[in-house]
Amino acid sequence: MLEESFDTEQSAKPEDVMERKLELMEFGGKPDYSPVSWREYFDQMEDVRVGPADDGDVYRIYKAGHDGPLLVLLHGGGHSALSWAVFTTAIASRVTCRVLAMDLRGHGGTLVRQSDDYSTHTMSSDVANVIGACYGQTPPPIVLIGHGVGGAIAVHTASNMLLPSTVGLVAIDVVEGSATEALHSMQTFLKGRPKSFKSMDHAIEWSVGSGQITNLESARVSMVGQIKRCGVEEAEAMEKASLVEKAGPVSDEVVEHNEESHHQSDEKENATSEGQVVYVWRIDLSKSEKYWDGWFRGTSNLFLACNLPKLLLLAGIDRLDRNLTIGQMQGEMLTPSRSGRFMMQVLPPCGHAVQENRPEKVADAVAAFLLRHKFAEARRETGSSNSFTQ
Repeated sequence: MLEESFDTEQSAKPEDVMERKLELMEFGGKPDYSPVSWREYFDQMEDVRVGPADDGDVYRIYKAGHDGPLLVLLHGGGHSALSWAVFTTAIASRVTCRVLAMDLRGHGGTLVRQSDDYSTHTMSSDVANVIGACYGQTPPPIVLIGHGVGGAIAVHTASNMLLPSTVGLVAIDVVEGSATEALHSMQTFLKGRPKSFKSMDHAIEWSVGSGQITNLESARVSMVGQIKRCGVEEAEAMEKASLVEKAGPVSDEVVEHNEESHHQSDEKENATSEGQVVYVWRIDLSKSEKYWDGWFRGTSNLFLACNLPKLLLLAGIDRLDRNLTIGQMQGEMLTPSRSGRFMMQVLPPCGHAVQENRPEKVADAVAAFLLRHKFAEARRETGSSNSFTQ
């Protein structure tokens, strides 16, 4: 799914949001909405260049760990690699593993030349290229783990065998049926959320208060990857350009009317906006709309057909579409082999941002999956009571 907005009707309950606020309150009785550095969760951050040295694409990645399988973490639409920060600490405390979380093109700190190409072919190739740049021809055993759009990209990467050392696949709350249904309301959500924030603290507070991310600890580190600082005038210019692009050709009369309206608005705000900065979204998701359907169309069948150990984590049983339901019940779908079989766990209601809202639960499930298939060794007894169906 593009982001937590796909879960507007099934997001965490208001009382859950308030509970998280109370848990993380400062001594003074007020939640701490200040941002937290990535260094609290990852060992290092790198900018990986792919392509010509003087004219290549640069991908922002975060790493942790030195031994065990490599968990390649792919975030959802509009988010960044930092959405895996708290999960990274949690999984590293359970099993011996390495983590590589990357900012997908157009997201976070990644900078690419063709920034408007969000096709599954291009984005899955990005993943393979980054791993190749980091580990050469002999990467360690890889477990692809993706959330939302990142889950779809993980499925496509595994399905096309772009990383031959891949041994496992984990898809988190990405189901073709429910995702394609949610696409109809995506533009409405994007238009309804704030266009800018007066500070990073303000953005973090909005994220928690709106239910986008109900875990304050995660919001404090991950919102940094979703928004960027810019001047007020630059932000206004970006918004105007976006409005013009979405509206298409208009008459001179409409343009004059809009310019007059903006001029009147600018006169009111000039006294306070000059020289100030605001924080805006790093990516305009509305511009990627033509790719939305392609991200999810056929994903369920591709997931079932992957001849790898697979885990599907869901935020609700209602997420299952027809193909996955049949595949889960019969244990096979496209072929008489075992390729259709997969492990599944439905987590307690926690909204679409599963690995952010319940990082410990997701880490329990992923650790159990890694240990069951002997991909990793346990660091300690997790005390997990996960019950998978297969």
